[in-house]
Amino acid sequence: MRIAYGVMGYGRGHAMRSLSVLPSLMQEHEVTVFTAGDAYDVLAPLFPTVRIPMIGYRYNSRGGHSIPRTVGENLGPMADLLLHGPGMEQVEREFRDRGIQLVISDSEAWCHRAAARLKLPRISFDHVGIIAWCKPHFPAELWVAGMRDAVGYRSLMGQPDRIIISSFYPAEPRQSGTRIVGPMLRDEVLRASAVSRGAAPKDFLLAYFNKGEHQYRPHVDRALRLLDCPVVVYGTPNRGRSDNLEFRAPSNEWFVNDLASCRGVVSTAGNQLIGEAIHFGKPILALPEQAFEQRLNAHMIERMGVGMRGNLATLTPSDIDRFLGNESYYRSHMGEHARDGRAEAIETLHRFIGELVRQPRTAAKRRARPGRRIGAGQVVKP
Repeated sequence: MRIAYGVMGYGRGHAMRSLSVLPSLMQEHEVTVFTAGDAYDVLAPLFPTVRIPMIGYRYNSRGGHSIPRTVGENLGPMADLLLHGPGMEQVEREFRDRGIQLVISDSEAWCHRAAARLKLPRISFDHVGIIAWCKPHFPAELWVAGMRDAVGYRSLMGQPDRIIISSFYPAEPRQSGTRIVGPMLRDEVLRASAVSRGAAPKDFLLAYFNKGEHQYRPHVDRALRLLDCPVVVYGTPNRGRSDNLEFRAPSNEWFVNDLASCRGVVSTAGNQLIGEAIHFGKPILALPEQAFEQRLNAHMIERMGVGMRGNLATLTPSDIDRFLGNESYYRSHMGEHARDGRAEAIETLHRFIGELVRQPRTAAKRRARPGRRIGAGQVVKP
């Protein structure tokens, strides 16, 4: 079967989740990845990949989200998405030319909407869907923002035929056809687990910033330099050693090995990294971006007892010292929350694909090109 796999390009977490399942899918199907931004840089060297438009946050001089810049610089992509501009036409043309029969989307709106227009079956597979497709589980201070983002997500993505949500914490689905699975543990994570199992953590912290060129501000640098332990830093433009800090370039293998051996993690609050940190038993000081999903993730970390919430805009050495003072407490809760949802997600994906392929798709078949295969053993005659 010919499958389009859309991946949201903002940050690396969506790409890391996709890396966990794409090899298995490609053993049985012809898969083309559609993505942009950071995810394109990760996935394009490994898989057949098409670059498409993207919506993303913009930043102010203080390292936070700039609402005016975010709105202004996304007007063009949003108009393209909602008004069927050149980017949408490109995606639909690629779907038709490649004979795409089913779409899987990890928070990627262009592929979702192109699938809806072409009446192709689609599967949503991400974490953000936990806001839209599960019963509300938001704390009081985030309730309004959560309900707003749930409506916005459903409006942008539409209603998929099946839904898989990968999350480091559990939730209750709102409807049938929705499956909640644990975090996606990549091959690198499983290999590092086998090597590091039973080893005592080393005395260094791992710091990660998903947009470090904006977020790694002087007060963050000062807070890390004043610590009494080494810190390995990923996600910034800096490289090399400076005092107790070592700045490293992006690298899946190196990053996972550092995650497996560190004593704790100081990071923005992405779902993928949190799930991997819990798997390795690493306490997390979560410094969420202003986006609702990350703020909810940081809240859930504290509720689960595996880490602490911090404020990226006001981080101090005292915040990190307080976090490290409770690391034994955080480690004691890791075992009850560690999960690997990869096998379950892959099994569910294959089952959902089988269910949707068996459903009649008359309109999609009419649009299939003469001579193109549209299903097992079926060919549309000229």
